[in-house]
Amino acid sequence: MTRHVIKRLPVDSGVSGWEAISERGFPVTALDGDITADWLIIGGGFAGLSAARRLLQHRPQDKIVILDARELAKGPAGRNSGFMIDVPHNLSSGEYSVADEGSTKTEIRHNRLAISFVAGVAAEFGLSGETFDPSGKVNAAASDRGLALNDNYKRSLEKIGEAHRVLDAGEMRRMTGSTYYRGGLFTPGAVMIQPADYIRGLARGLRGKVSLYEHSPVLELSREGRNWKAWSNRGSVSAPKVILGVNGHIESFGHFRGRLMHIFTYASMTAAYSHNEFGGDVTGADRWALLPADPMGATVRKITSNGRSRIVIRTRFTYNPSLKVSERRVSGIAAEQRRSFDARFPGMGSLPLEYSWAGALCLSRNHVPAFGEVEEGLFSACCENGLGTVKSTLAGMMAADLAAGVESPELDQYRNQPEPSRLPPEPFAWLGVNSVIRFQELRAGREG
Repeated sequence: MTRHVIKRLPVDSGVSGWEAISERGFPVTALDGDITADWLIIGGGFAGLSAARRLLQHRPQDKIVILDARELAKGPAGRNSGFMIDVPHNLSSGEYSVADEGSTKTEIRHNRLAISFVAGVAAEFGLSGETFDPSGKVNAAASDRGLALNDNYKRSLEKIGEAHRVLDAGEMRRMTGSTYYRGGLFTPGAVMIQPADYIRGLARGLRGKVSLYEHSPVLELSREGRNWKAWSNRGSVSAPKVILGVNGHIESFGHFRGRLMHIFTYASMTAAYSHNEFGGDVTGADRWALLPADPMGATVRKITSNGRSRIVIRTRFTYNPSLKVSERRVSGIAAEQRRSFDARFPGMGSLPLEYSWAGALCLSRNHVPAFGEVEEGLFSACCENGLGTVKSTLAGMMAADLAAGVESPELDQYRNQPEPSRLPPEPFAWLGVNSVIRFQELRAGREG
């Protein structure tokens, strides 16, 4: 009998603004008792919920159970910046670029497949334009280095025939209301989502078709004959096939150990403000979305609903193999984000940062997912490499296809990747990864 005892659970620090301003609309139900199913999905984030919808498309009569350790959208899925990006976005490379034309085009096709899947969710379940917004995004440059990186990225996009548009300082000022930015590079294929709203909207649409249990962490997962059995606090689920949509937490289930980098990034969201509260268009258009020209800089978004706006700023990365960071660290980085915000919007110093939080990422050294049938009947849809909205959606889709025996050229391409590279042993990995991160953050300079 194969037996995995899960000895740690991820810890979420701070309160996600996305989750705080999101309306849930359905009750929380925890697992209570022993049940059987055709499918068990562990994790109710982008990967797990996407896998569930995909399985419903393939096997609508099957019984599907989802277990999540937390309340939906309070974990990492509700803590990201909400960018669904189609064009290359390799966080660990230090810049946006095209290394190999063929593999890049394949990656773009896969990213767009995931975005199309999410567009289908939005249409099927009636998600609002604020939850799913195909607005595109801008790589914003605030320095000579940022302008040079954008120029390099523009040439990469031209090389593979991808649409883009260069923005000058005036256009950036009109968009954002800020004189901080010297230029930008717009790409039209990205979609902006409100991540907590999206996760809750997808889960709400699946209710009645799948059984979803929250506050039900898997504490043990064992193979008993032809079935897997997952034990939680007050019950268990038995199923012949299990999909793990738990991102870096998969190491706690005994797989890919020593191969995954557990990175935390940090964000703050302002209090809501009205259009004229600070003397007019000090933050420009109602909605915009900026990635930094240097990937280690500051991601900034503005959202508006019912005449009230908020700005979200995301900065800093830390390597934390313990899968947790302290509230003190979140508060300290929030103070840094206050300075970054004030540099961009100097006339808004009285606007408080209402929410600050940390969110977990999972990266591999060779930028590949932790994917596949890792044991008989046990499938992994993990390691999103810093792009959880798209990559985790895709991994969930592909894991469902693989587990259900549904072949496709996309699945063939997706599973034909090496496994994540092994990391150096600790403490060398901790020293090396954090040193690289800090160097890249310092090099980002004014982009941060």
